[in-house]
Amino acid sequence: MIADEASMARMMTASQNGDREIYRALLAEIQLWLEQFFRKRVPPAHLDDLVQEVMIAVHAKRATWDPSRPFYPLLAAIARYRWVDHLRKVYRSAEDELGDRDAPEDSKEEAVMARMSLDRLFVHLPDRQVEVINLVKIEGLSIAEASARTGQSESLVKVNIHRGLKRLSALVEKAE
Repeated sequence: MIADEASMARMMTASQNGDREIYRALLAEIQLWLEQFFRKRVPPAHLDDLVQEVMIAVHAKRATWDPSRPFYPLLAAIARYRWVDHLRKVYRSAEDELGDRDAPEDSKEEAVMARMSLDRLFVHLPDRQVEVINLVKIEGLSIAEASARTGQSESLVKVNIHRGLKRLSALVEKAE
């Protein structure tokens, strides 16, 4: 059975005054309380480490505890903060462990859908604009290469790209 608030406060005061036997009893009571507190919050494999972390923190705070204040709220606050820190650490390491095997498979679905949408928009453009937009913006050819392939001057390739993209932009804005 876990000690009540008054007993815990008395044991903490005695341990502050150097009573080692009472301090051992206090730590045993703290351990029981913490195990009960964490049992429903963490997997069994993490229970002992978390209990030990809180007990170390209580030990570090022992000298600063004010005997006129209740003890359990101090213990609960330390336990809660350590628990939150523990959750952050667990979730952070779980994110770090994601490997390539956990990455989504590379599917061509998005590219196919984008191309279908683009083809629907290209219907509204003159063939010369569609041709140079495809060559320069999609296939990655230079203006000079597109000019040589289409027979259009470099200036005309630039103008057709500009006008075609402007028209595409207007169509997309109109659709929204």
